[in-house]
Amino acid sequence: MFAVMKTGGKQYKVQSGDILRVEKLAADAGEKIQFNEILMLGGDNVTVGAPLVAGAAVQAEVVDQIKGEKVINFVKRRRKHSSKRTKGHRQKLTLVRVTEILASGADKSGVKAAVGAGSVAGVAVAAAAPKKAAAPKAEKKAEAPKAAAAGADDLKLLSGVGPALEKKLQEAGVTSFAQIAAWTDADVEEFGEKLSFKGRIEREGWIEQAKELASK
Repeated sequence: MFAVMKTGGKQYKVQSGDILRVEKLAADAGEKIQFNEILMLGGDNVTVGAPLVAGAAVQAEVVDQIKGEKVINFVKRRRKHSSKRTKGHRQKLTLVRVTEILASGADKSGVKAAVGAGSVAGVAVAAAAPKKAAAPKAEKKAEAPKAAAAGADDLKLLSGVGPALEKKLQEAGVTSFAQIAAWTDADVEEFGEKLSFKGRIEREGWIEQAKELASK
C-alpha cells in the first residue's frame, strides 16, 4: 500500500518504512507525528482525494532535524562595475521514517499532526512547548540604604551640604544638629578625615550653624 501526501508545499509518494527529508516540522527527534493531507491511496484499491482522502493519514517518527546540502548562489551583473555576489544557503529539513498508512480513522488516532515550523500553527506549537527553566541569575546584592534615624534633622540646611553629603554624614552616624554642635576639635579632625572633606567644617562654619539650628 502506498500514499501520496502533501507537506511543505511538496508531494511525496510513500510506503511504510520509507525515510523522507521534508520541510522543517515543529517536532522533536523521537516524536510520533501524523500527516493528514493525503491526496491519494494506492494498492489493491486506488482512492483519489477530492482534493484529500477523508480519514486517511500517514504516520511517521521524527528521526532528526537536519540541514540540506549547501546551495551556492552566484550573481554577476554585466556593465555595472563588475558587480558580483556569492551566497550560501542550507535548507532546514526534518528527517522522518514512515511507520504506518491509515486508510481511515485518522481523526481518532490521537497522534500529533505534522505542522511546518514556519507556519502559524507551528509557531503556536513551539510557544506552547514547555521551555527549559533558565538557570537563576545571581541576584545582585543591593546595599540596603541606611534609613535615617527617626526624628533626624535636615542636615542639608547646613551651608554646603547637599543630598550626597547628607547621606555620608548619616552613614557616619551624624543625624542631628545637636551632634555637630557638640563636636570638639578632635571630632572635627576625625570627621574631616573620615568623610574626605578636611577643612570644610571650619570653612563653612558648621558648628556655629548647628548650634543656631539646634536651638530653634
